[in-house]
Amino acid sequence: MSSTLSRRTVIAGAAATAAGVAIADPAAAETVTGAACPPAPPSVVVPPGDARYGDLVRNWNGRFTGSPDYVQVVNTTAQVEQAVQAAVRSGRQIAVRSGGHCVEGFVTDPAVKAQIDLSGLNDISFDPRYNAFSIQPGATLRDVFKRLYTEWGVTVPGGSCPSVGVGGHFAGGGFGALARRNGIVPDHMYGVEVVTVTASGRVRTVLATRERDDPNRELFWAHTGGGGGNFGVVTRYLMRSWNATGTDPTRLLPAPPKASRTINYIFPWPALPEPAFVQLLTNYMAWYLRNSAPDSPFTGLSASLIAPHVNTYPFLLMTVVVDPTEANSADLVAAFKSAVIDPVGVPVVQEATMPWLMATNKAGFADTGDVVGRRNKAKGAYLKGLYTPEQLSATYRYLTATPSIKAPLAAVMFNPYGGQANALPADATAVPQRDSVLKVLHTVHWDGAALDAQMLGWLRDFYREVYSATGGVPVPNAVTDGSFINYADVDLADPALNTSGVPWSTLYYKEAYPRLQRVKAQWDPTNAFRHALSIRLP
Repeated sequence: MSSTLSRRTVIAGAAATAAGVAIADPAAAETVTGAACPPAPPSVVVPPGDARYGDLVRNWNGRFTGSPDYVQVVNTTAQVEQAVQAAVRSGRQIAVRSGGHCVEGFVTDPAVKAQIDLSGLNDISFDPRYNAFSIQPGATLRDVFKRLYTEWGVTVPGGSCPSVGVGGHFAGGGFGALARRNGIVPDHMYGVEVVTVTASGRVRTVLATRERDDPNRELFWAHTGGGGGNFGVVTRYLMRSWNATGTDPTRLLPAPPKASRTINYIFPWPALPEPAFVQLLTNYMAWYLRNSAPDSPFTGLSASLIAPHVNTYPFLLMTVVVDPTEANSADLVAAFKSAVIDPVGVPVVQEATMPWLMATNKAGFADTGDVVGRRNKAKGAYLKGLYTPEQLSATYRYLTATPSIKAPLAAVMFNPYGGQANALPADATAVPQRDSVLKVLHTVHWDGAALDAQMLGWLRDFYREVYSATGGVPVPNAVTDGSFINYADVDLADPALNTSGVPWSTLYYKEAYPRLQRVKAQWDPTNAFRHALSIRLP
């Protein structure tokens, strides 16, 4: 073992020298408590020319490839401290990568010269010191769901794409199919450990919790929806539901459903002329408006809708998910179907029931071959009212016009929200949108830079027309409520594409933004952590 570690240390040092920065690896002296635990592996510095470099600088979105001076793969908090300190001392701009699923080029920005890869920080355990689960940012949602469930019978209401890393997902206000039932990820966050940079350029690791008397509480709050890459490098999250009591780990986070009944309602495009399409979307949105209070009996039902361009897929897909072991689940489905689907008619229905973890591990759309590694663009919105007739007509037109676009995936998706996601006050976390009922995602995926102008143009025109009454963006009003930072979209900061007069920061953070700026000023006064949509210093 010792000879292997020595070779790795030598390799890391040689790579760092090639990259032009001196890296002292603290892992060589690190040990893990307990005789059975081996020392943590040293960090590895990967410069251009190394065979691993190409994989480490590519992200899920094929539009963006990074070109940093080096990528440093870290495995411990001490290694993160050293990596950040080395970058700061050498004047290199830092970017942090956990799972690589960012939809914009924040990590791959050409200005980034030191990329810190957190994939080795992936421990998931229970920390009795804080009576909370400790989840490191390099863990994927698949890792988290499996470990929490198999060891303790609990979960967090995270997203539906298993390969997503939790680093940015948690900090950005992650949500998933259990949001209506159990709220969003920040509602179950107790603390966060962050490597920060002081005004003098020194690295400091801080553990901040939600305790009222914690002097670092504002730093914790900023990570409950403020987004990744803003305040420092998260090295672990502490998870315990806000209303949990006692010390039994099996009661400190939500228990997931016992099983998953999934019903796919398939609407072939030829069976959906515009009047039927408008009726279906109106029924769907109206149902959510009626049934999304935190105490609604329908919080146990999740119904998503994917409406792809007719050239992408020849059908719309509405997916309803319930726990079939709940006594009223069949009644919930029947009531939903009667209100939303029956008035339109459904030619095709597919249904499956399976254990919860098995269902959760099935790939979400972002993990399928249709999108992984392809070039893509995403644009989002919170929805809290009905689309107008003009918005519905524009949606239909952009999805059915031929031959306007040909892509592996071009669609608008409506993701379930409301219910327990709206249970907490707007200022309880850094996610202020607490009265929305759906999250809308406009997206397109394609191959080849030659199609960039066409694909980006289609999506931007589609989005601009749907929200044309409010300057081409979903401003906070009676129908929309801004957008979701994990659906990051630099277009919102472009005055040519956002003519609303409402700044991008308000679209994402509303009244929370000045508070986030104060946290930024205190914990990242030199703006060491920045990107195109990062929190600005006040």
